[in-house]
Amino acid sequence: MDIRINHLTKVYSDYTAMSAPDLKIPSGESFGLVGNNGAGKTTLFRCLMDLIEPTTGEVIIGDMPVQVNGDWKEFTGSYLDENFLIGHLLPEEYFDFIASLHRLSKEDVSKKLGEFEELFNGEILGGDKLIRDLSKGNQKKVGIAAALLFDPKVLVLDEPFANLDPSTQIRLKDLLKRLKTDRGVTMLISSHDLQHVTEVCERIVLLEKGHIINDIKTSSQTLAELEEYFSKVGQTV
Repeated sequence: MDIRINHLTKVYSDYTAMSAPDLKIPSGESFGLVGNNGAGKTTLFRCLMDLIEPTTGEVIIGDMPVQVNGDWKEFTGSYLDENFLIGHLLPEEYFDFIASLHRLSKEDVSKKLGEFEELFNGEILGGDKLIRDLSKGNQKKVGIAAALLFDPKVLVLDEPFANLDPSTQIRLKDLLKRLKTDRGVTMLISSHDLQHVTEVCERIVLLEKGHIINDIKTSSQTLAELEEYFSKVGQTV
């Protein structure tokens, strides 16, 4: 499912938090978004998901403007932060709630959760901890699994590798790569972890102070190029 972002801005008073004049993300592309804190990554994703209203412009998923037609929600999975979760539920109860929204059977849910066995690493299912009592890393596992529970065609993840231990980061990278190669999911991923995002994404867009600085097709040189850019930015701050 392709995504088009046209003349999208979010302005607060005289401060432009994000400006994306023209972005096209083809169906099946793994799209990475990088930038320092305050660069506008989360603002862009929140406009894309219709969580905040842009000042100007539009986002179109498939042929559906997100602010006009809500049908895109049927095939779009997302996890931006723990506010997406319902803290007073057990993980299993939360998965059942998400399944009910997408009309999934218990058999469908059980089969799907089996695909996350390595990612969960025995820490999510079958316990007595409510979601709010889980570690930040395990909350993230729940959120990502819920976003994938209904086999979305579009997946939006904000900082998916943060708060995960190294083993889980590797498992998540493998899972995301399989979504791309096996199912052709259109993925949008923001991350401060330059190595992980360049390994997973075939295209990287660099944001700085709300504006697109570069749009890169990922190659063996991309990680070094990004590290050089951010090392210079750090010296000027």
